[in-house]
Amino acid sequence: MSNTRREKGSSILRVLEIIESVANASKPMTPTELANHLDIPKATGHRLVQTLEKEGFLQTNMRGFVVPGARLHQAALGIIYAGRYKAQRRAILEHLSDQVGETCGLAIPDGTEMLYFDRVQANWPLQINLPVGSHTPSWCTASGKLYLASLPLSQRRLMLENLPIEQLSRNTITDPEELLDELANIEQLGVAVDNEEFIDGMVAFAVPVRDARNRLIACLFTHAPVIRCSLEDLLRFEPQLREAARQLEQIIQVPAQS
Repeated sequence: MSNTRREKGSSILRVLEIIESVANASKPMTPTELANHLDIPKATGHRLVQTLEKEGFLQTNMRGFVVPGARLHQAALGIIYAGRYKAQRRAILEHLSDQVGETCGLAIPDGTEMLYFDRVQANWPLQINLPVGSHTPSWCTASGKLYLASLPLSQRRLMLENLPIEQLSRNTITDPEELLDELANIEQLGVAVDNEEFIDGMVAFAVPVRDARNRLIACLFTHAPVIRCSLEDLLRFEPQLREAARQLEQIIQVPAQS
């Protein structure tokens, strides 16, 4: 940042830069660290953060770090869902669902859960009804485990220590150490499976969708009832899911400014 602080008339820009910094930070910052990072007076930084907290755009966690608030999460979801690339995203999902012959979709992290963000339903009489907007657990779903595996080991352990892990089906893994071993394996393979761990009679797998900084931003999944498709059969479509993930990554890149 420049050694010369910005003029007083740039409060709107400062607010936007605070939001941008919080959204893009690799690790959370305190209000003082944010002010130093943006080269603005500490008192101004604290005041603007407090205003954004009051309005629900930011929140301060128990350790004093500033993280996105509910309104910022909703704004981000709105941008992604209603953005200029919605038609392209839907076309990719529809083509993938046609290839696999099963429901395919995108899930994104939302707090300690996963949010079904978009999906294309397979045209079968027997369906597993998890509509867009559904929240699912992170410890027993393919997308959730893929997200947990993307976190640093210390964060994984902290998450598992605080998640309300419970037996949801006969194959749900409830032992934290066993889950940690599986997450380490998922990190190496880059694919996560749900072998009837969330819902009895349903299998699924997911692959990551990453941004330009190689951060996981979504999980591309497919699921099916075992009466129609085994997990082994479903995993044969991993190359198709990875290709669709690659295409999705291409369309979410920030376009070059003209």
